[in-house]
Amino acid sequence: MYALIVPASAPFVLLATVMGLSWWEDRILPTPPAAPADAPARTAFTPAPAAQLPELPLVDATLASEAAVR
Repeated sequence: MYALIVPASAPFVLLATVMGLSWWEDRILPTPPAAPADAPARTAFTPAPAAQLPELPLVDATLASEAAVR
């Protein structure tokens, strides 16, 4: 009978462990200090302009020139 209870209760034991560690992390561990009020404001992120991609040669012209060489 105990051989059936242990494997069946393993997921619940793992869930309780994870929930307990989550609670411990939120309640017991010290929180990081707050940023000072005189800290400089962060600047807004402006993405760089997109790079210009080079033009690819036309496939038909390349195939035609290779066929002419043969």
